[in-house]
Amino acid sequence: MDEADLRHQVVDTARALNASGINQGTSGNVSARFAGGLLITPTSLPYEQMQPGDVVALDLQGRPLHDGQRRPSSEWRLHADILRQRPEAQAVVHCHSTSATALACHGRGIPAFHYMVAIAGGVDVRCAAYALFGTQAFSDLALAALDGRQAALLAQHGQVTLATSLHQALRLAIEVETLARMYLQALQLGEPPRLDAEQMAAVQQQFRSLLYGT
Repeated sequence: MDEADLRHQVVDTARALNASGINQGTSGNVSARFAGGLLITPTSLPYEQMQPGDVVALDLQGRPLHDGQRRPSSEWRLHADILRQRPEAQAVVHCHSTSATALACHGRGIPAFHYMVAIAGGVDVRCAAYALFGTQAFSDLALAALDGRQAALLAQHGQVTLATSLHQALRLAIEVETLARMYLQALQLGEPPRLDAEQMAAVQQQFRSLLYGT
């Protein structure tokens, strides 16, 4: 995909993020792998006003690839580090979805209370410890929580997903929010029972056989 098409997709995904109800205002950010680096949403620009030319091109160290660009999202480091460390990832979505963030404010991840947790790549969705947004510490903690996973919650902050396309990263973010909402509701009756490691391994095998989530 050429740069122009990818810029359109970044804008479309950012708008879909808010339209889906899992993000508000300019709090989230979206990026996609691009030759030599990444394309990422700019800081402090409402998505409904954003145009493809506003999307910022950076290398994976955060250096601008074009002159005269807008400032990138304050979370550019998180996106760049994920794309650098996870070569299979082509896109990253970060948002402050309500239920996922509510769990993250308690430092809680999403355990294997429901088989769909496996869609994030493991037996749970971990919650990264807190660090100031935009810092290397924030990025490092998120990467640790994402080890072997495609999604993580971020303490006192939100959630982040990675995938092989912008569409899949957005889809996963919506699924994580749905799981977080179900988990919060299940907790009203007490801590729900969990599927064990063998059961979750069987779910993951079933997903692979059905190409689920691809």
